[in-house]
Amino acid sequence: MTSRIVAQYWLETGDDPWRAAETIAGEQSSGTFLKLANETPELKERSGARIEALDILEVVDRPSLPGGMVSERYTRCLLTLSWPLENMGPCLPTLMSTVAGNLFELRQVSGLRLLSLQLPDAFAKAYLGPAFGIDGTRRMSGVRQGPLIGTIIKPSVGLSPDETAEQVKMLVDGGIDFIKDDELQADGPHCPFEERVTAVMRVVNAAADRTGRKVMVAFNLTGDLDQMRHRHDWVLKHGGTCVMACVQSVGLVGLNALRRHSALPIHGHRAGWGYLSRSPALGWDFAAWQSVWRLVGVDHLHVNGLRNKFSESDDTVIASARAVTRPLFQDLPMAAMPVFSSAQTGLQAHDTFKALGHADLLCTAGGGIFGHPQGVAAGVAALREAWDAAQAGIDLKVYAATRPALQSALGFW
Repeated sequence: MTSRIVAQYWLETGDDPWRAAETIAGEQSSGTFLKLANETPELKERSGARIEALDILEVVDRPSLPGGMVSERYTRCLLTLSWPLENMGPCLPTLMSTVAGNLFELRQVSGLRLLSLQLPDAFAKAYLGPAFGIDGTRRMSGVRQGPLIGTIIKPSVGLSPDETAEQVKMLVDGGIDFIKDDELQADGPHCPFEERVTAVMRVVNAAADRTGRKVMVAFNLTGDLDQMRHRHDWVLKHGGTCVMACVQSVGLVGLNALRRHSALPIHGHRAGWGYLSRSPALGWDFAAWQSVWRLVGVDHLHVNGLRNKFSESDDTVIASARAVTRPLFQDLPMAAMPVFSSAQTGLQAHDTFKALGHADLLCTAGGGIFGHPQGVAAGVAALREAWDAAQAGIDLKVYAATRPALQSALGFW
């Protein structure tokens, strides 16, 4: 059991690496730009950040980022810092200011990326973590094994509540497991939240009465705190089984408040992730970033998808999916369900399953379902059949030979 917060960084500096590390440690704890009399050795020993490790990787002749100190050589290294818990207590907003605050803009820094984060057990006692996670999501959706086959309402915006409900009816009738709002759709005047929920749940509940199985719909309730609480209650009142929030838009405080109020799984969308991660010389690795959102309570978290439409590599996507299920604490794993999305079709199923080694995931395909030439139901069937083939270890084309929906899908995916 540790009482210290530990963070590892990739650091590039034009300064002496050790001096740069000391500057970062001081800036993010008890020090400032000059020595002060009241920063005694005793205070520094008690409250200062500590350099745990500094490993040199390479030296380059150009800085990765502009605006820093001018130098003839820039050293890249792995830097591990730790802080005493007593500096902040188990408070995630203050933690963020400490491990990911002013250090990025120090002039000695020409590149800095937070790679990993280890937190004391006190954080597990202060925050609730996922209420449902993988097991609870399976229980509420009725999908006991294999991936949850899901989709996103398309077009993302522009549909009325009744038009949205019509899309949902086609998906429900087609056997979908999971439907989500797009992150751009919350409570616009053209498709008000309450009207959309009412219309959609009328369809979902009617289907559940007929079949005994209720499709999980993640309604995007992103907003201010009072709005999110009210919208959650509206979903719950109408029989809904999931809500969605854009985690960076509502922030740690907002997500934590929603988790403490919610009786439903929280689907976490990572809209804006690229501005934290796309430069390899600045920002966060997903492994560090996702841990704080699991701690405050997301049950599902987007990880992108293989051969996606964005900039992340397949290796990065798989590493992100593994991170979401890796235990946060020894006695409290706080695992969440990884959500694969972004230009996904059945063509990625085999590679995704092989790389992960399991199917505890949510696979969402928008165009890959809605674009099927035989209609939405065939699109749902084709994606499910592709995953069935992947889990059975059967070649996709061989499996498709006796399955018309899948065979047709191979022509347009």
